[in-house]
Amino acid sequence: MIKRLLVLFSLAVLAVFLAAPALADWEEGDFHKMHYPQLPDRNGWDVKASWSKVLADDWRCSETGDVEDIHFWGSWYKDDWRDEGNPASSFEWFSISIYADIPDPDGTGPEFSKPGALLWTRVFKPEQVAVRLWGTGEQGWYDPNSGQWEYPNHVMNFQYNIENIQNPFPQKAGTIYWLAISMECNYGEWGWKTSLDHWNDDGVWADYEPGGPTPWTELRDPRTTPGESLDMAFVITPEPAAVVCLALGSLLLCRRMRC
Repeated sequence: MIKRLLVLFSLAVLAVFLAAPALADWEEGDFHKMHYPQLPDRNGWDVKASWSKVLADDWRCSETGDVEDIHFWGSWYKDDWRDEGNPASSFEWFSISIYADIPDPDGTGPEFSKPGALLWTRVFKPEQVAVRLWGTGEQGWYDPNSGQWEYPNHVMNFQYNIENIQNPFPQKAGTIYWLAISMECNYGEWGWKTSLDHWNDDGVWADYEPGGPTPWTELRDPRTTPGESLDMAFVITPEPAAVVCLALGSLLLCRRMRC
């Protein structure tokens, strides 16, 4: 009995160790709770999302439960954030919102799916956001308001991790939602990075006004005619406890199959 308890304890410790990456920075291949992760295009666009501009993209929930972790990617215009080389403290806050889905009526256009009713919104300070350099590569900058774009514009690509969210949004499997992001910068301009992993309709943009966002507009590649779809880079992940339980359960199942 003691030997079995020691084995179970060891497996539990190993499960927590294996699950650790999902509790911090997100790595390709880690768990997720959406249709699939939309990874950043290392040579794609960063679309301006500095307040009062807001961008949004949709996802389909793959597992009922709270949205406690949100990960996304972005960069700075001309790689200029002017804060002693530390992009983690170069912003005042992120505004993160989740909206219901208004689907495309017939799927053929010119209408398009877009955010509907506001379901959840939070403001996150720098100390609540873990930032790390994700990679480098020639990347473009696009301002959908003015239509101005520049390629190449910058090379540094950052991952932003918001974890253990208090009072999280409860999502339901099979439901489509929209994630909206805007940053209040201390200096310069910040953009949300595009992804090559397209799903459903395009990302959209709007401007915040006292009454809420202006009408949403599709995001399209400014270099192509007609503009190719632009989707944003992000991933919704399981709550930490679920990751640990899943890892532990898998290990125990493997152990039982070997006995």
